[in-house]
Amino acid sequence: MGFGTHPHDNMEIISIPLEGDLEHKDSMGNVAVIKHGDIQVMSAGTGIQHSEYNKNKDATVKFLQIWMFPNQKNVTPRYDQITLNAEDRKNKLQQILSPSKDDEGVWVHQNAWFHLANFDRGHKAEYKIKGKGNGVYIFNLKGALKVGDQIMETRDGFGIWDTDLLSIEASSDAEFLLMEVPMTV
Repeated sequence: MGFGTHPHDNMEIISIPLEGDLEHKDSMGNVAVIKHGDIQVMSAGTGIQHSEYNKNKDATVKFLQIWMFPNQKNVTPRYDQITLNAEDRKNKLQQILSPSKDDEGVWVHQNAWFHLANFDRGHKAEYKIKGKGNGVYIFNLKGALKVGDQIMETRDGFGIWDTDLLSIEASSDAEFLLMEVPMTV
């Protein structure tokens, strides 16, 4: 059904649709449909109100919504949405979010980087931590992964910190979200 109009402030909110269409409306005048392949970010800053609903009554909508504390309080509220090419994550980490307006993906008021990936079975990659003191949370959307020595199945999550480098290997075809975030508020 969705979420009626409600307030937020001083929060970075990232929405990633996995299936279906999510309709967004907010007090900044934005009205948008967020579809699979899109990434949406909303910096609530000094305060906004918004609502989210399943756009289609006859179809399911599934999405991830990730909330982060910003590294700057009371910024001017902001909305952004982009459409990504899924082929750009085939056997590689596609950056979808960063702290820089000039970088790939959307940007947030936080020292964070998010990546989506679709790995074929047997594909391996390394991920180097970008921010000093950051950790990584991997959410395995489907398939099987090995992160270091840790085995991950569909819908498993795994947090890693106090390291500079991770090794990732797909034990089967796999799709996952990698989120690098600060370990302190």
